[in-house]
Amino acid sequence: MATSDSLIQVRNLKKHYHRGAIKALDGVTADINKGDVMVVIGPSGSGKSTFLRSLNLLEEPTDGEIIFNGVDITKKKYVDASGKKVKLDIDSLRQKMGMVFQHFNLFPHMTILDNMTLAPMKVKGVSKEEAEKKALELLDRVGLADRANAYPIQLSGGQKQRVSLAGVMVDQVKILLFDEPLANLDPATGKQTIELIDEIQEKTDTTVVIIEHRHEDVLWRNVDRIILMKDGGILADLHPDELLSTGLLGENGIR
Repeated sequence: MATSDSLIQVRNLKKHYHRGAIKALDGVTADINKGDVMVVIGPSGSGKSTFLRSLNLLEEPTDGEIIFNGVDITKKKYVDASGKKVKLDIDSLRQKMGMVFQHFNLFPHMTILDNMTLAPMKVKGVSKEEAEKKALELLDRVGLADRANAYPIQLSGGQKQRVSLAGVMVDQVKILLFDEPLANLDPATGKQTIELIDEIQEKTDTTVVIIEHRHEDVLWRNVDRIILMKDGGILADLHPDELLSTGLLGENGIR
């Protein structure tokens, strides 16, 4: 149920392929509240990644609504506070929803600092000095200020993940979306990454949505809700303790 704390309201969301033969999402309804830490789990093919990618329209829904900050972003236009019809700015939307992919998305021929300043300078027209200052502040926050002039090949998987996280924080994001952030990391580094996400969330009150198969590495930190998906729908949306007290995980082949 939507509350005054709702940041995103998803209503009857559908994503069908091949004229409806494949239903990646089939009527998903959920609310994501401000400051929530939410983990989305489910068997392979359950619709987790499609759900995550739909939130910032990397996947365009077939039907349904995604209401972000009071605006239905599935519409191409919306009415602003003055009553004027305004075209949805997708780039601006994605600057408020930071997506962190499992493959880091770093240009190998550029230094870490250059990777982080590229978008602010080219897309937003920010000066080099301002972009570098902000990038160094964020690299310091994730413990990598001393690696600003290194190249991606010189960094470990965990360090690349930290750079990716710092990169999406260049913008004043309201929500961080993580697509299997631990997939390429060893257990110790994965634990450090979850600790960092937790630390940033606590300091900034940013909303966090994580898709991850390595549930044991995620759930030992504070999590507000777990959404369990199957066959393009939601089976459960519960606090971890509530979900773990049911038999739903075992019944659906999840540890």
